[in-house]
Amino acid sequence: MKLSASSLSNQDFAPELLERVIYRVGSVIVGKEAQIRLTLMSMLCGGHILLEDIPGVGKTMLVRTLAACLGASFGRIQFTYDLMPADVTGTSVYRQQSGTFEFRPGPIMNNLVLADELNRASPRTQSALLEAMEERKVTVDGHTHPLPRPFLLLATQNPLQFEGTYRLPEAQLDRFLMRIQLGYPDPDQEVELLSRMAGADPLERIKPVMLAEEMANMQREVKNVFVDDAIKLMLVQTAVASRSHAKLQLGISPRGTLAWMQASQAAAYMAGRSYVIPDDVKLVAEPVLAHRLVLSHEALLAGTPSEDVVRELLSRLTIPVAPRKGATS
Repeated sequence: MKLSASSLSNQDFAPELLERVIYRVGSVIVGKEAQIRLTLMSMLCGGHILLEDIPGVGKTMLVRTLAACLGASFGRIQFTYDLMPADVTGTSVYRQQSGTFEFRPGPIMNNLVLADELNRASPRTQSALLEAMEERKVTVDGHTHPLPRPFLLLATQNPLQFEGTYRLPEAQLDRFLMRIQLGYPDPDQEVELLSRMAGADPLERIKPVMLAEEMANMQREVKNVFVDDAIKLMLVQTAVASRSHAKLQLGISPRGTLAWMQASQAAAYMAGRSYVIPDDVKLVAEPVLAHRLVLSHEALLAGTPSEDVVRELLSRLTIPVAPRKGATS
């Protein structure tokens, strides 16, 4: 069946199509359905992902497979200490025949971009990504170039080897909607993986399930998913509680609260609902919030994972009753 850019304006059909994408990506990435779903949720609300995991667990294959399923362009940037900003954004090349400069786009000018080992690049080169992540554009020699829509940056960093790396600052971490770990597959899943990879490259069999333009349409629809005032109060009260938590130096910022709400909207949309429920909020809390928290010195010494603090905050969640508009005390 040939897909058209207008065939997905019907929100009722979108969850079914997203399930097809999940199934197709899962035919290559074995046993990681939850992570595939989170990746799609992040893409639905235009957010970027930090994959913090060891080498060889399928990070690059995940992005390549997702790009193939969406019929989207894919770019990969291998970050090293000598990588320059122009290697990311692109550069202007002088054409002697015409006497003009021509923009030669860098790998950032793709729908899905893998920034491999982001923390190995210098802060100057890391900062070249900030404009692209936040504003969906790059500026080269005073000229602004918009990025394609949709645009998703998926950055990786190795949590074990820190020699020759530059720590990502909190301001940059806060711009990633989610942090996801793939982890090792189960033994049975790893046997299945070996069987699938024994023949031809499974990516060669992947055909587009939908178009990149249709994902862009979905992103616009996700913004219209209804969030009740009671849900908003629940998010804000949790964020406020984190800012005075004994185990934290830095709690959830307003940007983090907004990201949490947007991810909850995407979760509801994938479930086929036009409104957010508390289960959506809880589903996305850890991948959205854990990397934004800065632990206290005592918590660091005790080896407390930030995910534990998120779970503790969630255990205190209550659904407040939103005040009626126009009500007087």
